[in-house]
Amino acid sequence: MRFQVPLVNGSAGAYMFGPATPTRTMTDTTLPPVAARRRGSLISFLRRVRTDQLLLYRPSIFTREIGYQRLFLQHAFLLNRPDYIEHVLLANHRNYSKSRYHRQILGPVLGNGLLTSEGDFWRRQRRIAAPAFHHRRIAGFVDSMAQAAGEMLVRWDGRDGPFEITREMMALTLVIIARTMFSSNVGADIAKVERAMTTMLELGKPSLIDLFGLPEWLPRPLPRGLRRAKRDLDEVIGRILAERRADPADRGDLLSMLLAARDEESGEGMSDRQLRDEIMTIFLAGHETTANALAWTWYLLARHPEVEARLHTEVDRVLGGRVPAFADLANLTYVRQVFEESMRLYPPAHTFNRMALGEDEIGGLRIPPGALITISPYVVHRNPALWPDPERFDPDRFAPEKAAGRPRYAYIPFGGGPRICIGNSFALFEAQVIIAMVAQRYRLALEPGHVVEPVGHITMRPKNGIMMRLLPRPA
Repeated sequence: MRFQVPLVNGSAGAYMFGPATPTRTMTDTTLPPVAARRRGSLISFLRRVRTDQLLLYRPSIFTREIGYQRLFLQHAFLLNRPDYIEHVLLANHRNYSKSRYHRQILGPVLGNGLLTSEGDFWRRQRRIAAPAFHHRRIAGFVDSMAQAAGEMLVRWDGRDGPFEITREMMALTLVIIARTMFSSNVGADIAKVERAMTTMLELGKPSLIDLFGLPEWLPRPLPRGLRRAKRDLDEVIGRILAERRADPADRGDLLSMLLAARDEESGEGMSDRQLRDEIMTIFLAGHETTANALAWTWYLLARHPEVEARLHTEVDRVLGGRVPAFADLANLTYVRQVFEESMRLYPPAHTFNRMALGEDEIGGLRIPPGALITISPYVVHRNPALWPDPERFDPDRFAPEKAAGRPRYAYIPFGGGPRICIGNSFALFEAQVIIAMVAQRYRLALEPGHVVEPVGHITMRPKNGIMMRLLPRPA
């Protein structure tokens, strides 16, 4: 049966089958525009969905409220209106589970952790982990964040020549998540984790089995490189867990909470497998997305010197050259606005999906059981009905007086509803600390001639990195 799709903003909302070649024209005041796109063959679509998911979005979808696509057995809808998104993520969230794409791509590495688990098991694990991310607990982590950032700045002293800023941010946020959540030192493992993460993001792609909506029981071979990456990550996580098993004293971190958790009925603690999955999820998800968002922030600041100068003024006024404390973060309002605007334009989790468990209706459309619901912050954050002049970098969009009247689900870098990212406050505070400390000492300039282009894999990364140089700020 083929579903009839009514007109949405003037035309039916197909959103897949994008361009063969993107256009990334750069100017001093705008960002890479949404490319001119045309329909292509099924083969070209499959190639794009496995190489750069951002290429799936034709220009017309940014102004439509809902899109529809049928691919063999799979009905797919893309939502681009805040109340539709709120319906799926909050109002009727029990009817929507994580999609098969999510499980098949992330499951082999992350296992059954917070990002991939469902139902009562997920709710139990979320309750256990939640206290570690409470505002009061995060306040105690700010000193560790600042210390790690200070160590990075010491390494930067005397640095000459271009370097890739994403890698620097990855190393820093990895150290921070390991120290704060697991009281562990991973300095010797940074290169191994970076290689494994890059492999996972490059090879973790939807299979043709899932794209066509075929049964989940059909086997999906795991690429050899992905097996090796999983093995390397398991070694790092295994060492963290073994160290804590040998010295199980309560250190007030997330791992202590996980080790102390007991099943309400049996009284048993988590198995090593459960612990491994939760550690892996927080370890990877807790640093990779924040690092990408920070890298894009430095890129945007380098291209907008007037915003950078205003940020420097605030940092100097609030901190006066000292290391930020938790109490300072409330006064670093423009720093936070800059980071929030960066995540609007370059949301690390650029696209996520849900699967309809039962029949529903959204925007006058019948949603059949098994339908794929796509929610793309990348698309929603560029909807001109929600964000005037959406390609422009403007941190003042997040000034309190402007943000107050905006629909809650117009800005969703961390998702929403019960499954909103558990580390959203952690990431915001961490970013404020890092941005303020770097901005006290340096300006970061883009390396001339280096092309910067976003690519949508599991997360949005710069395709060829972001090469930058350090420019000391005047004393």
